[in-house]
Amino acid sequence: MGLFNNIKFFVLCHGMLQLAQLMVSGYLKGSITTIEKRYGFSSQKSGLLAAFNEVGNTVLIVFVSFFGSRVHRPRCIGIGALFASLGVFLIALPHFIGGDYDYTGSGSNGKNNSSLCLSEKEVSNQTCDQENGDERLGVYPIFLLGQLLLGIGGVPIQPFGISYIDDYSKKRNSPFYLGILFAVTVIGPAFGYIMASFMLRFFVDIRKMNEIIFNNKDAKWVGAWWLGFLVAGTILFLTSLPYMFFPRKMTKEENIEVSAEPSSEKIIEDKIPKTDAMKDLSLTEFLKSFPNILMRTLRNPIYLLVVLAQVNLAAMVAGLATFMPKFIQKQFTQTASNSAMMIGGLNIPSAMLGIMIGGVILRRLSLSVKSSALMSTTVVLISIFFAIPLLFLGCPTQRIFDINHIGVKPDQCTLCSCSTDVFNPVCSSDGVEFRSPCHAGCRVEIKSETNEIKNYTDCACVASGTSLSYATPGPCGNGCANRLIPFMILSSLTCFVASLSHTPSFMMILRTVTPQDKSFALGIQFMLFRVLAFLPSPVLYGHAIDTTCIKWGEKCERRTSCIYYDLDLFRHRFLGLQIFFICGGFVSFLLTFLVLRKLNSTQQQDDQDNDKSKHEDREMKDVKQLLSSSNGQNTQQSV
Repeated sequence: MGLFNNIKFFVLCHGMLQLAQLMVSGYLKGSITTIEKRYGFSSQKSGLLAAFNEVGNTVLIVFVSFFGSRVHRPRCIGIGALFASLGVFLIALPHFIGGDYDYTGSGSNGKNNSSLCLSEKEVSNQTCDQENGDERLGVYPIFLLGQLLLGIGGVPIQPFGISYIDDYSKKRNSPFYLGILFAVTVIGPAFGYIMASFMLRFFVDIRKMNEIIFNNKDAKWVGAWWLGFLVAGTILFLTSLPYMFFPRKMTKEENIEVSAEPSSEKIIEDKIPKTDAMKDLSLTEFLKSFPNILMRTLRNPIYLLVVLAQVNLAAMVAGLATFMPKFIQKQFTQTASNSAMMIGGLNIPSAMLGIMIGGVILRRLSLSVKSSALMSTTVVLISIFFAIPLLFLGCPTQRIFDINHIGVKPDQCTLCSCSTDVFNPVCSSDGVEFRSPCHAGCRVEIKSETNEIKNYTDCACVASGTSLSYATPGPCGNGCANRLIPFMILSSLTCFVASLSHTPSFMMILRTVTPQDKSFALGIQFMLFRVLAFLPSPVLYGHAIDTTCIKWGEKCERRTSCIYYDLDLFRHRFLGLQIFFICGGFVSFLLTFLVLRKLNSTQQQDDQDNDKSKHEDREMKDVKQLLSSSNGQNTQQSV
């Protein structure tokens, strides 16, 4: 079992496990708008769903500090991963217990799927009863339960893995290993987004792929969101198995180099095994002493400030990762598949490259704690300058009938009795968007030889008001898709530059806490991440997005997901939150650097005072010796 006694192999396995774990996270966020559309969730509700795995994680992460020094860490990681894979399979369950997706809004999946102008309303009450009883009641709790299990299973993975690697690797190699680990795990969400892009190209009910007459660019399309969870859950299960064979304690990497780190940094040497005081505590004693231990840890100003900086950046990342695909989809009129591909293929690799280069810089330059703080402060400041122009790279809201544009002949439009459940947007010949052909007053549809609808004619609500007025399937768009490429470039640069601070900030924490508090400090760090960033941030972003909605969808007289947004408000509030959190990270890193500089100045002054005191002591000693010698000579002369 020599292979399982090698820290390099553990780093490889841990990278693969976190790759699979975060692939689930990336896939969920890449398909969140599809799930939202399929089940009629608001953005705030889908944000809570995306963040709910942090609930179980937050509740149990505290106990990592207690059990971290007394349990078989690799085995705990493997068991947790098995629970996480069970949660992933549970997330896919709603597709199999629910009915088929009704994309027509008419209750029949086949009749009136074009929703033409009708003289009387034809909506099946039976379908509404089925919708309420079949999907609404049980789907959301199942999603939440799956996310809860995923969060509980993920509790030991990162804290135990990081502390295990740092304990049994060379001090010089530890930043390099963690840099590789963080970079590899960033690929996980990227793979998740890319897999979402691929899976969402299939229709949600795969067996009906040959029956439907529209493609994934159509507003009625819902992709096979559930398929990726089955794939990711299987991978997560397989990557959990090697952890059952790693030893509880591993042979430490041979370290032949002499520490040359500045003593003024108070960097802790952990080559000599030290006892952990918490090993002697019972669980009850630990819980009683937890507040005191917590306050002792938080009194470390460097630890507290660095964690606050990381919390701000983590809150920004959590919100953007959840809703950036939706932002691109709505702002630049892209499909859900293309939006997920852009995030997974461009933004996340940029962040991965930044994390990796940050680790290399830290290792090559052997940066001290103070230098790491200066580097983090600088790169986050630069990222602010890249983020601000994003506020101005967007698109205006298109003209939408009866929302931000008044039709010329509203009296004629009332002749049609249109279902409020239908959302099948069309673009009229005068550039106005309607919710459906019925809302445009269209009575005739023109089809191609493949039975695909080319356009709608005889539309009473279109400006011309003649039989020649027509509308084409699909939304009008806002005519500024050419701004997408500059937006993605600036967004990727922001991700890259901000990510340079990731590895240095982690190493500042590992090198400024005592060895016996290392597991505890990491546990508190990840707990604060969840309580202050990962849990509230997606809900906050989702609420901000919901406040920009100008038209909500309806299903059986119930409000569902938003169908039209004020795009200017959407952009300003969504990206404004991003800049707010980046500025919070900058202020925290800057305070960290200032505190370190003050501590160094104080220590240098103390060293100078000690040197001066020693010099004065030597002078006094010399004077005393001189006086003693002089007195002796005088005595001899007197004699």
